Amino acid sequence: MSSSPVLVWFRRDLRLSDHPALHAACATGRPVIPVFIHDDPVARLGAAPKWRLGLGLGTFADSLAEKQSHLILRHGPALETLQKLIKETGAGAVYWSRLYDPDAVARDTEVKETLKEQGIEAKSFGGHLMFEPWTVETKTGGFYKVYTPFWNMVKGRDVEAPLPAPSAIPAPQNWPASDALADWHMGVRMNRGAQIVRPHVRLGEKAAQARLGAFIAQKVDGYDTTRDLPGVDGTSGLSQNLSLGEISPHQCWHAGMRARQEGKTGAETFLKELVWREFAYHLMHHTPRLLTGNWKENWDAFPWRTNPDAPEVIAWKQGRTGIQFVDAAMRELYVTGIMHNRGRMIVASYLTKHLLTHWQIGLKWFEDCLIDWDPASNAMGWQWSAGSGPDATPYFRVFNPVTQLDKFDKNRDYAHRWIAEGRSNPSQDALSYFEAIPRAWGLSPNDAIPAPVVAADEGRKIALNAYENKGF
Repeated sequence: MSSSPVLVWFRRDLRLSDHPALHAACATGRPVIPVFIHDDPVARLGAAPKWRLGLGLGTFADSLAEKQSHLILRHGPALETLQKLIKETGAGAVYWSRLYDPDAVARDTEVKETLKEQGIEAKSFGGHLMFEPWTVETKTGGFYKVYTPFWNMVKGRDVEAPLPAPSAIPAPQNWPASDALADWHMGVRMNRGAQIVRPHVRLGEKAAQARLGAFIAQKVDGYDTTRDLPGVDGTSGLSQNLSLGEISPHQCWHAGMRARQEGKTGAETFLKELVWREFAYHLMHHTPRLLTGNWKENWDAFPWRTNPDAPEVIAWKQGRTGIQFVDAAMRELYVTGIMHNRGRMIVASYLTKHLLTHWQIGLKWFEDCLIDWDPASNAMGWQWSAGSGPDATPYFRVFNPVTQLDKFDKNRDYAHRWIAEGRSNPSQDALSYFEAIPRAWGLSPNDAIPAPVVAADEGRKIALNAYENKGF
């Protein structure tokens, strides 16, 4: 066993630095075999997240090659695939980074228990989160249901210093066979949208580190204000990299802490956003229904509209609601694969409150379209906006998308960047929307500006009336 290889099973942790499982494997001095498994959770990914994962795997394989290592790709059920690799390689251990969604927990628990029974060392490590969800408790021993007390509890905690990338990754004498990444066809469902979105991808660990460095140097001072302005490049842009673990939250946290110590005004807001991500995982761990049902269970009685093909929902999906903020944000999504955070709140509020449509329809649409899709953050964001989630004041929080645009995009820079109709000289980004969307939608920049599906100022009346009729 002292010379048997260690399999490092990669999932959403496509980096070499600050990787506890890889670091521990290399520290054994035994050969290390990096593995990625295309199992059912990968197969079920939406079109954009799956495509982005494929790109990430290719870049990560290149990073391993620079260390004279290889990423072994296999397709099949995780446990069965790992057992086959153990038999082929003589591996005596399997290490991996923890994931926290219910399906991953069930899979990983079965893998760990079965391999241990078979005499194989099976060990999971942190790294995807700064604070393991079960380590953050209220004074009475329960879990936090509101963000601000959660932030107050963890903001003073020590966050482990990031680990360096291994100087070398010990290689086995013989490498097992690997699938070809191209044969997995990870981007097949993106169709023509892939070539439009691709320039907006910041791919891999090196790009993520460069983006973090540039953000801290140039943008974090003032981030507390600019993060809310969709027409300004004022965010970190790290969501797609954090989603696949191309950078760790620990690395982001320590960079933010250094910026705060230097007196940069937006640094604490950046730290709070990192903790907001942790809070989403905290809730998912303690209340897995966050992913599939109303987090506040009394909302099960709310009369959501549930037809994903209703005309008003199709207009929302197409960015043709006639509401500038909503339409601009939806079009940004199709061209870039991401959406400004302020836009996410507005489009979610409009769908669930102006249109009274179930948040699950929006959640599933984002799940298919976002290259920065994250199970916990997506679910919490949608439920927060819908009112069924952890928002402390959901009853009257109904965003007016016109006044929101007046406040955060006064000159309409964001709206003009993404909406072509009615403009004599639309931007290239606005035109790219028509190249990214399905041809079957039959849309053209020469189309008329649509009338509002529901007027911006009507949303609050509609939502409050529905809530009051159901006793909310």
